[in-house]
Formats: sequence, C-alpha cells, structure tokens
Amino acid sequence: MKIKNLIFCCVLGVMLMSCATKQSAINQLEYFSYELRDNSRNYDVEDWQKAGKKFVKIRKNINKHELDFTAGEKEKIGRLEGNCARYMAKGVKDGFFDKLQNIGSEIKGILDGILSLD
Repeated sequence: MKIKNLIFCCVLGVMLMSCATKQSAINQLEYFSYELRDNSRNYDVEDWQKAGKKFVKIRKNINKHELDFTAGEKEKIGRLEGNCARYMAKGVKDGFFDKLQNIGSEIKGILDGILSLD
C-alpha cells in the first residue's frame, strides 16, 4: 500500500509541476504585454531590441508546452500575442514618424540656412 501511495504522490507532483510550468509561460506573456502597454511609449532602439529578444524567449517557452494547452488557454495566448504585436507595431510606427519629423526639421534648417545666405 505504501508503494502505491508513493507512486501516486510522485505522479501527482509531476503533473502539478507541468501545470505550473505551462501556467508560468502564460503569465510571462501576460506580464510582458502589460510591460509593453505601460512602458513602450518611452522605448528607444535598445529597449525594442531587448523587448524583441524577451518576446522570442517567451514564445520558445510557450512552444515547449504547446500540446498541453487547452483551447481556452490557446485563445488567451493568441489574444496576449496580438496585444504585444500591436504595441510593437505602434512603437515602430511612432519611432519612424519621430525620425521623419527630425529629418524634416533638419531639412527645414538646411533650407533656411541656404536661403538666408543672400
């Protein structure tokens, strides 16, 4: 009887560890989406590179448990990934327009300098 209890406890422990690990993968993605939501407006190029690497790392962790996720968990993962993609795309777009405005200001300065040489 003691051997059955020991085997049961071991199997239960492995199952709980697996469940906790797959849930931690979802939690990592969720916290990352909150991080992007709250901080991405202030990201520079280096921050975006770090964010990209972090996203890849989280995705690899999620892929390890891909077969273990329920349909509801997969839906949540998809929604969170969509949020992350939206924040990343917005950051790229905003960064592009900021650079474009800076270039426009530089060109305006150059033209003002040229025209004032008279």
